Amino acid sequence: MAIIKKFRIKSFKNKVSIIQLENISLSYGNRLILDNINFTINEGQIFGMLGPNGVGKSTIFNLITGLISPRVGKIKIAGEDVTNYPVYLRTKKFKVGYVPQYGGFFNDLTLVDNLKAISEIVIENKSYRNERINYLISKFELDNLKDIKAKFLSGGQKKKLVIALSLLSEPKVLLLDECFAALDVLTIKMLQEIIVNLQNENRITICICDHQARDLLACVDVAMILSNGKIIAQDTPSNLVKNINARNAYFGDNFKIN
Repeated sequence: MAIIKKFRIKSFKNKVSIIQLENISLSYGNRLILDNINFTINEGQIFGMLGPNGVGKSTIFNLITGLISPRVGKIKIAGEDVTNYPVYLRTKKFKVGYVPQYGGFFNDLTLVDNLKAISEIVIENKSYRNERINYLISKFELDNLKDIKAKFLSGGQKKKLVIALSLLSEPKVLLLDECFAALDVLTIKMLQEIIVNLQNENRITICICDHQARDLLACVDVAMILSNGKIIAQDTPSNLVKNINARNAYFGDNFKIN
């Protein structure tokens, strides 16, 4: 079993940016969601986003993937301006994977048929498809669930499946939207181990947004707090919980990390 990070911060001798949001602003009607947002995610980081409902965390994921476009600002992936690139190009050229909060699989297909269906889209080499599927089934210990329809899987098993589906294309960046929501303690620990292992073993850059502050802070290198359309604090987990702006806007006075 992997050891969950206890605020272990990865040392980047050469900080190489993989995701950059520059001067991003976005509104829905008259409601300002993001107000001149700037932040960078470096290669190999596990990066966390925290904030109350409606603050724009999922919106940032939609901006990175290309599902929506900013009113103002630039989105860069691996140093290239992708603001006007469509979803498929960001996925294919820059290898961005996405795990949604809900769904992400075919209910009436078995676990293995879900993997086969997506592999036909993202893996051109036919002979490699089965190899990749078998690797992911083994990696996530899903062998005994292969022939079960996705709709009959537990919450944790479904989450494993969706992460496996996102890894079929061997992404360099993986976005996890509310991955700890509505899961029991043991399943959350399992997901934390998966996330840390993906960084350690596969060198994947991971960005997580969630409301479960303690669970998120247990496995990220850096996290930021969003409030009222702005980034009010960004730091290592141990420093972030001491930040007065973060405590006032999000954690409160009684929040503890243990």
